Amino acid sequence: MQAGLHFGVITSIRTRRIDFKMKKSDSTKSLLIKSEQLLRIEDHDFAMRPGFGGAAIPVGIDVQVESIDSISEVNMDFTMTLYLRHYWQDDRLAFPSSSKKSRTFDARLVKKIWVPDVFFVHSKRSFIHDTTMENIMLRVYPDGNILYSVRITVTALCAMDFSSFPLDTQKCSLELESYAYNENDLMLYWKNGNDSLRTDEIVLSQFFIEEFHPSYGLAFYSSTGWYNRLYINFILRRHIFFFMLQTYFPTMLMVMLSWVSFWIDRRAVPARVSLGITTVLTMSTIITGVSASMPQVSYVKAVDIYLWASFLFVFLSVIEYAAVNYFTTVEEMKKLKGGKIPADFNATQTMAFDGCYHDNDIDLTPFPELPSTPNTERSRTATSRNSAAEPPPTEGTRLRRKKSIKHNLSFIMSNSYMIDSYSRVIFPMTYLMFNIIYWSLYS
Repeated sequence: MQAGLHFGVITSIRTRRIDFKMKKSDSTKSLLIKSEQLLRIEDHDFAMRPGFGGAAIPVGIDVQVESIDSISEVNMDFTMTLYLRHYWQDDRLAFPSSSKKSRTFDARLVKKIWVPDVFFVHSKRSFIHDTTMENIMLRVYPDGNILYSVRITVTALCAMDFSSFPLDTQKCSLELESYAYNENDLMLYWKNGNDSLRTDEIVLSQFFIEEFHPSYGLAFYSSTGWYNRLYINFILRRHIFFFMLQTYFPTMLMVMLSWVSFWIDRRAVPARVSLGITTVLTMSTIITGVSASMPQVSYVKAVDIYLWASFLFVFLSVIEYAAVNYFTTVEEMKKLKGGKIPADFNATQTMAFDGCYHDNDIDLTPFPELPSTPNTERSRTATSRNSAAEPPPTEGTRLRRKKSIKHNLSFIMSNSYMIDSYSRVIFPMTYLMFNIIYWSLYS
């Protein structure tokens, strides 16, 4: 009998524990049911806005920006995570309370009452975070004032101007607006003015955030009327150091490398040609890589100007050698036809160690003197008379002779090594001038 009594006590204790666990698991549900009864949710039609048929209901907004997750130049958009908080009053949810304390609820009650239908204009994607549960908070005060907070990540359009890329500053904005209620039914406003927009410490890899500020405006739709619109404006200034390392410094080095050919002997054809082709192909690779990471815009960007100007310098260095090689060949052909160069002459033996070709290294054969004839004697006599008739130049006077362009061109053709000498000065000075103008305009 004692054993049966003991068994009955144990069974009773276990039953009480199970009942306690069931009550504990259902406590949240019962609390929600009691809250619905307290707020008299079943007594009202929450499909209608508060004060329907009367004045527009004011809905205050404040935003705390948690992070800017990404900024895409190719897609021309940005992704932002923020806490969006709504403030309004709904007398239908007022409840008696001696302590004047508010009640806080989660997403389950939000689906049963009226909340503002705020959406993001020009948004591409957006979602409410749901780990571990939906990040939604509803706080109801005894007088019917309501705070509705939600944590959202949104990807929105940003019309970027890349005219000064990568030395650019971009202005983007996230726009909030009611979808169904125009200004006659719902009035959106920043709850605390300029203090309604707060940000955490945001660090971006490619941008400085220069400014964050809210603004207000109206949007008109021909079929539905005017709507209140709130703007979250921010200004981004791009970091230049990344592009200096990835684009500008390699481009400068390629341009300077192309100048090395000016110091290589003009008859070293394989060395100069291979160097020129290598720099041209490297510049083409840099231009292609930059273009692939940028949107296909119909205007010229600042980086395009720099890259194509540098490509032009590299290309001109190749053209310069083509001109030097051509003029050298023409000069040698003239000397060969004129008999100034022996048939057994080996040009490679007369190259100096400084990379320049010297004509005085050639053992030129003197021309034989022409036999004197009566005609040549007369011409010599006439020349001597004319020179004797002309008075010598007096002291303080100078003889000037205008050289034609054709004469200068023929002089350069006959002294083609001078092209390399001039290029050693002209190319660096011109490129330096280009850089000064470029960075003064865009920086």
